[in-house]
Amino acid sequence: MVEMLIGLHVSDDERYTEYRRRMTPILERGGGSFGYDFRVSEVLISQTPKAINRAFTIRFPSDEAKESFFSDAEYLAIKLEYFEKSVQSTTTIASYVSEPHPPSLPMLG
Repeated sequence: MVEMLIGLHVSDDERYTEYRRRMTPILERGGGSFGYDFRVSEVLISQTPKAINRAFTIRFPSDEAKESFFSDAEYLAIKLEYFEKSVQSTTTIASYVSEPHPPSLPMLG
């Protein structure tokens, strides 16, 4: 599985939420998914001058599936209409090959 950790500076939450709603079926159709998703309130250390207020992981079954998703015409139209107008900057923090995540364990305490 190919997984990417992405940081964004989202400037329009409503439009970005609509972007995610519209693109997720395309992502899932190709076997992709989101692993984690965070709203970030404070960045303590960064390797970029770009602001980050959202961080998430996005997963694909292979590099080919990732490339197919990001070049899909329907996805590109959604990205142009919603992502480009709601996100000020994008930072790829990491990209790596990972094992499928095991089911979550219940919280102890």
